[in-house]
Amino acid sequence: MRVLGIDPGSETTGWGVIDGDRRRYTLVEYGSIKTNANEKFATRLLKICDAIEELIVRFKPDSCALEDGFLKTNVRVTLKLGQVRGVAMLAAARAALEIHEYAPRLIKQTVVGYGNAEKHQVQEMVRILLSLKAAPQPYDAADALAVAICHFHHAGLNERILATEARLKLSSSIATHRRTSR
Repeated sequence: MRVLGIDPGSETTGWGVIDGDRRRYTLVEYGSIKTNANEKFATRLLKICDAIEELIVRFKPDSCALEDGFLKTNVRVTLKLGQVRGVAMLAAARAALEIHEYAPRLIKQTVVGYGNAEKHQVQEMVRILLSLKAAPQPYDAADALAVAICHFHHAGLNERILATEARLKLSSSIATHRRTSR
């Protein structure tokens, strides 16, 4: 499975692509999409959308994992982040990718083991988990890789839960069938 992780930001949107099988994963590539704060916001959104679409064509991911929005004290910043997330989701949906969203605290808890981890801690754990020589730069790219890693852990868990539920449902229907056929 190949996952495109995205850390949305109006000035810098981090991205990272990871291949894996839910137990092991390896880095494909990472980077960031930078926009000019002096440009109109709609122009910046278009640049982010175009860049994500190019990443999808280039890397052909199976799914897209995004950091979920969180409420900042500045409402305008929160709204802008929501618009960037929307653009990223639109690009992924156009490519018919599965889209998964993860809360920042869950990502940090999954990757670092602590939901209030600092940026540098996330960066260092991403370096260790992906066996990199240096921590990914900028932080936005490290955060995007952390989102992708989080997806590998939780996608596997969700599949196991669904498989268990299916087995329980099957056993229940077999038991019901035996009772009614007697």
